[in-house]
Amino acid sequence: MGEIEVSGCKNAATPILAATLLTDKPCIIDNLPLVEDVLKMIEILKGMGAKVQWLAERKIKIQNKDIEPKKLNQNLVCQMRSSVLLIGPILARFGKIKISQPGGCIIGVRPIDAHLDAFQKMGVDIEEGKGFFTLKVKEQLLGNEIVLKEFSVTATENILMAASLAKGKTIIKIAAAEPHVQDLCHFLQKMGAKIQGIGTHTLQITGQKKPKGANHFLIYDSVEAGTYMIMAAATQGKIKIKNVPISYLDLVLEKFQEFKIPFKINSRDSVQVEPWQELKIDKVQCLPYPGIPTDLQSAFGVLATQSPGSTLIHDPLYEGRLKYLEELNKMGAEIIICDPHRAIINGPTKLYGAELGTIDLRGGASLVIAGLLAQGKTIIKNIGQIDRGYERIEQKLQKLGADIRRIKA
Repeated sequence: MGEIEVSGCKNAATPILAATLLTDKPCIIDNLPLVEDVLKMIEILKGMGAKVQWLAERKIKIQNKDIEPKKLNQNLVCQMRSSVLLIGPILARFGKIKISQPGGCIIGVRPIDAHLDAFQKMGVDIEEGKGFFTLKVKEQLLGNEIVLKEFSVTATENILMAASLAKGKTIIKIAAAEPHVQDLCHFLQKMGAKIQGIGTHTLQITGQKKPKGANHFLIYDSVEAGTYMIMAAATQGKIKIKNVPISYLDLVLEKFQEFKIPFKINSRDSVQVEPWQELKIDKVQCLPYPGIPTDLQSAFGVLATQSPGSTLIHDPLYEGRLKYLEELNKMGAEIIICDPHRAIINGPTKLYGAELGTIDLRGGASLVIAGLLAQGKTIIKNIGQIDRGYERIEQKLQKLGADIRRIKA
C-alpha cells in the first residue's frame, strides 16, 4: 500500500494572498502549495512593493506597507485567472486599479461581468479599454445588497475583500460557498472583518476602517485530495491519501459508495482507497458546492472509461471542460460528445498510450490518470497547466511506484 500527501489549497492561497493587500500590517501565511499560480501571485505582490520573507518551505511573512498599484505586472496578470482577485483589495485600499483581462485555463467563456456589476453597486466607475479595465471609486466604497447572477467563486471573494473596507453593510446573495471561499472568510475575520453566513449562499459583511495583520494556516486542497482518490480507484490501487479535508468531500465520498468503490476513513484527515470488485457509474453531474466540483469532473470522466455500460457526464458550468475527452478518444476510449456540456462515455475500454495535449489544469491532471491506466507510453505536452495547481505531481506519484517522469521538450 502506498501513501500520498495532499498539499495546501491553491484556490484558498491566491485570494488570501490578495487579501493581505487590505492592510499595511504584516501577515503570516502557512501551508502554501508551491505551485505556479501561488508563486506568480507572490511575484505580483512583490512587484508592487510587498516585502516577502520565507519563514519556512511553505510559510511566508508578507507586509504590504509601501504598495504602488501602478507597478502591477500586467504580463503576469494575463497568465492567471486568479489575478482578478487583486481588484477588490486594491480598490478598497487605494481607490483605483488598471488591470488587464485575467488569463488562466481555456475552459470556456468566463467574463468578469459579475465582478464589475457588483463594484458599480458599491460606487465604482468602470472604463473598459482594449484588453484592460480601469476601475475607480467615485467618492467612497459603499456597502450594498448584491445579487450575483451565478455562483461565482471569484466574484464572491472579490466582493468579500472590497466589502471588508467599505462603508456600511454589504449583503451578497447567490454567494459561492466553496471551501476556499470559507477559508478566505476566516482569514478576513482574523483581520477584524465582521462576516455572517459563512458556508451559506448569503453572506453579510460589515466594513471596517483599519484591518489588522493576521496569521493563517491554509486548508488542505479538497480537489487535489479528490483527484488522488479517483486516481487510486481508476488504477485499482490500494492507496492512503493523507491531509484530506473530509468534511468538504461529503458528496464525493457518497459517490464512491454509489459507484461501489471501497474506501476507509482512517482518521479525520486520512482516506484509504481499496481496489474494487465491480464498478458502476451511471451519471456524474457537477454543481456548485456542496455538489460535485467541476474541477473533479475530468478525473471522474477517466474513471468512467472503466465502468461497464454508459455514463453521462454533465458539466453545466463551463462549455470548455470536456475538451480532454477528445484526448481520451485518441487513447481508445469510446466517447460521444453530445454538446459543450454533456458527453456519453461507453465502457469499459482499454486505453493505449498516445501523445496528448492539455489546455487546462484539471483536464491535464485527468490525462495523467489516463496515462497511468494506459498500455504503453503516454506523453503529455503543455504540463505547465498542471503545474499551476498540482505540486510536483510526478514526484508524488513516483513514490507510489508510478513510471512517470518529467522530460524536456
